[in-house]
Amino acid sequence: MSTLQETKNKILTSAVFENWVNASPRVNAFAATIQEAAHSFLSQGIPTTKHEEWKYTNVTRLAQTPFEISANINTLTAAAIANEKVTADAIVVVIENGIINHAASNLSDLPQGLMIGSIHDMLENAEVKKHFLQHADYKTEPFVALNTATLSDAVCILAAANVEVDTPIQLMIVNTSTEANVYIPIRVLVVADKNSAIQVTETFSSTGNNASTFVNAVIEVMVADNAKVNYVKLQDESENTTHINYHRVAMARDSYQHLTTLSLGGGLIRNNLNIRLGDVNCTAYLNGLTLARNNQLVDHHTVVDHAMPHCYSNELYKNLIDDQAQGVFNGKIFVRKDAQKTNAFQSNKNLLLSDDATMNAKPQLEIFADDVKCSHGATTGQLDDESLFYLRARGIGEDAARALLNHAFAAEVMEGIAHEGVKEKMLDILNEKLK
Repeated sequence: MSTLQETKNKILTSAVFENWVNASPRVNAFAATIQEAAHSFLSQGIPTTKHEEWKYTNVTRLAQTPFEISANINTLTAAAIANEKVTADAIVVVIENGIINHAASNLSDLPQGLMIGSIHDMLENAEVKKHFLQHADYKTEPFVALNTATLSDAVCILAAANVEVDTPIQLMIVNTSTEANVYIPIRVLVVADKNSAIQVTETFSSTGNNASTFVNAVIEVMVADNAKVNYVKLQDESENTTHINYHRVAMARDSYQHLTTLSLGGGLIRNNLNIRLGDVNCTAYLNGLTLARNNQLVDHHTVVDHAMPHCYSNELYKNLIDDQAQGVFNGKIFVRKDAQKTNAFQSNKNLLLSDDATMNAKPQLEIFADDVKCSHGATTGQLDDESLFYLRARGIGEDAARALLNHAFAAEVMEGIAHEGVKEKMLDILNEKLK
């Protein structure tokens, strides 16, 4: 495997990467896929700003940094993470430095019909065999290829047919590493079988030193016939963190999915959100909120693929950009030739809170069917002076007035969160950030 030594990418030192791939993979059942993904990553390399999809987001620094695989040591306890739960009764899976921390998680008394565990414990499950590594494309997405090549653990969440779980499932993803230049791959598979319903919340956070950390997350979600998945992502990491997230949803007949992404902390965040409405009567919602300060860069790239007729999708992405921060929104809607009677809507609204803040918005529609209703739009501006004057004339200080207006702008994104407890937790975090 000499080609591994010839790569110009230093994203992982060549010796570490070669040893990781050539050694007996920790997920032995997928050794061939891991090897293939490694070669795919090396052939694709790290994208540059010459790539249209990465025009505004420069990640070439990753190629120049000799990242090492994190030392996967679980140190967190259940007591230490208690205050980080989205609700008191949440089913919590703690993923510390990329590996499930079973001692800190509470998976011993799951509702009937719900299975959650490590890929190592669920390899014989038919749904895992059918869907694991099957939906996120490592042949065209370099960071999916890197994630697959460095696969050591994964969380599998399986809801059986006709099972509805009201309790939120929280993936508490924590970086506790203190080394410099640490690489942390995260892998998740969610399968909602026919007529099932589940609610999943991802929370990304950092503790410790966290110097120059690279989090590479890939989430694959399968929503079967008439199933419902409500999904929330909270990204609130240190400013030394580069976070690249690929979220792929495959939807079957009559299915429903609602995805809310809250990017509130981190150095560079890139969210690749890909939803395929693969059968008739699918409904998909995508909401996103960014609060960016200092020199942060937050990039949302969405793809909503209408492959079949009689489907509905609705996107709402809002950005609050302050200081010298940068925001990016690139939203694509595809309507295939056979996808007649499609309703697809997209809205991107942005507030620039300083003269140095920047926002790049690129909404796109590609329609190959003729009986559809589709619209998209993007607006970028500043806080309304009349509204600010109205609040100040009633005795509210300028800082408080601005915070109130920012909250009113941002809170709309939260309305789609189905679980009231999770919504309340997210609003509390938002309020704290807006202070």
